[in-house]
Amino acid sequence: MSAREEILARIAKAVAGADDVEIPRGYRTSGYVEDLVGLFAERVDDYRAIVHVIPSADVPARIAESVGDRRMIVPDGFDGSAGFSVAGGLDEADGVITSCAVAIAETGTIVLDHGTGQGTRAQTLVPDYHLCLVRADQIVSGVPEAIARLDPARPLTWISGPSATSDIELNRVEGVHGPRTLEVIIST
Repeated sequence: MSAREEILARIAKAVAGADDVEIPRGYRTSGYVEDLVGLFAERVDDYRAIVHVIPSADVPARIAESVGDRRMIVPDGFDGSAGFSVAGGLDEADGVITSCAVAIAETGTIVLDHGTGQGTRAQTLVPDYHLCLVRADQIVSGVPEAIARLDPARPLTWISGPSATSDIELNRVEGVHGPRTLEVIIST
């Protein structure tokens, strides 16, 4: 008997009758975080993103200040795009402004399902600057809660900070696979 056959035989013997054994799957489906907005803002900041936590009444002014003179892609259905230059296409865009589907406090992750106000994957990954509006009620504690809110049939983009990678010498390089600058407005 070869070593491979011996190992496979041992595995077969060890799992014999395992179909009759119930394996407990006590996965956590929700978590408790006292301050979801605060934790989310802290984690997004840890990723070197720009973060603003402001009352919803101040959002239009904050958007205008953040956008400045950039030519922005504004996805269909995004509300609050008045007062700045709108780009005609990706080749003219300095940035993109979107909403999100859900945000995860524990990981500082924003999830786009590319629904209303969120644009296409290309619109959110090609421009150098991404401004994302997150409502406080869209922030959940952990990944299981986020997944429960998402439709797995939709295209999902998970964003944890600006695009970054490291070269072979571990030097951080930003903007290689997506926006170099991520700015997040959390509306309370």
